Amino acid sequence: MSPIDDMRVRTSKDLGALIRQRRRELGLNQQALAERVGVSRQWIVEVEQGKPRAELALVLRALDVLGLRLTAQHDKSGPDAPMRTPGVDIDAVVRAARKPRP
Repeated sequence: MSPIDDMRVRTSKDLGALIRQRRRELGLNQQALAERVGVSRQWIVEVEQGKPRAELALVLRALDVLGLRLTAQHDKSGPDAPMRTPGVDIDAVVRAARKPRP
């Protein structure tokens, strides 16, 4: 099991760290990842540093290239949090939101 198998992502810095760690696990440098995602190396640098305003579609594409899957879970840590709800399949949400290609 990889250290990122159940990593909590709560901030853009957490997401950047996740992307960096997975890129390194795969033996990719920033330029190679940038080419696969279709962005500049500078974009990869900024995302890995936690740039808070990175375009979501590009972030999702980077996660896909890296073989990472996002799931969302309700954090039941609050005092009046309801019972645990099942995770959300973010892949299904993205598929449903995509416009059909002609």
